[in-house]
Amino acid sequence: MGEFELIRRYFLPLAGRQESGSLILGPGDDCAIQRIPAGRDLVFSVDALVEGVHFPRNYRPDYLGWRALAAAASDLAAMGADPECFTLALTLPAVDEQWLEDFSMGLRKASEAFGLELAGGDTTSGPLTLSLQVHGTVEQGAGIRRSGARPGDLIAVSGTLGDAGAALDYLSEPAPSADMLAVLERYHHPWPRLDLAGAIRQYATAAVDISDGLLADLGHILSASGVGARIESARMPLSPALVRLKGEKALDCALRSGDDYELCLCFSRENWERAPESLKRQLTVIGFVDAEPGLYLDGVDCSLEAVPAGFDHFRSEL
Repeated sequence: MGEFELIRRYFLPLAGRQESGSLILGPGDDCAIQRIPAGRDLVFSVDALVEGVHFPRNYRPDYLGWRALAAAASDLAAMGADPECFTLALTLPAVDEQWLEDFSMGLRKASEAFGLELAGGDTTSGPLTLSLQVHGTVEQGAGIRRSGARPGDLIAVSGTLGDAGAALDYLSEPAPSADMLAVLERYHHPWPRLDLAGAIRQYATAAVDISDGLLADLGHILSASGVGARIESARMPLSPALVRLKGEKALDCALRSGDDYELCLCFSRENWERAPESLKRQLTVIGFVDAEPGLYLDGVDCSLEAVPAGFDHFRSEL
């Protein structure tokens, strides 16, 4: 099968209906065309995923299709952006029709779930690698940045943390328990918090998606904002499955493991008070922003300079 037949068979169906939303020309030409409505900013991000680094070798292709787009779309959620479209550059070691069928199925399900239409891309030969660029839009000036945290702001996280990181221990489990299946589902099918985007851009002062671990990603906000933080371990939202599986190690999973694709957010106390209950019910306040530099957990300094945390792309392999 040649490159163009591969694209036609497996990826053109993901393009959907053109002239819908901001995408007015999708795959099939030299470039895609996206029209940005007046009064809105374009928000875009690119992620590269390499086999053996960002996902296990011989990983199920339908899971990979979902996870790849979910990871990229999570960046849009952190900016408070509405999803629009994405591009995919796919490097394949060989043309495996069953692999392509399963991968495109997982990618199609994710694109429909997240409201992202395929705008175009490229295929080539080499080690299995995926590069996805996602596009979204926000009202002009409304994009949430990492640099907006201020002393006194509350720090909150969405969902529960640590499940996806814990799941790495059970990827090869032949007969997983119900708790193992629960954390494995968080790894195989993460849900970027696009459902919160509209609300957080009205109330949050800063945001980051939790892809490399809470301590590492909160550290990005603190560095960009020139502030510190104090957080409490007792406040960390942990799933019952994670606690049963990991016991005392559950907290460490929540603090340092990645792939949750939840959000870490900062709110002024005034904004938190006036935020709708429908938003606050999905968040857990874990601490506050401090004027003094450093990241303190239960009063102990665990800043990135003192304790390396999070996924390191040049030291980690699955």
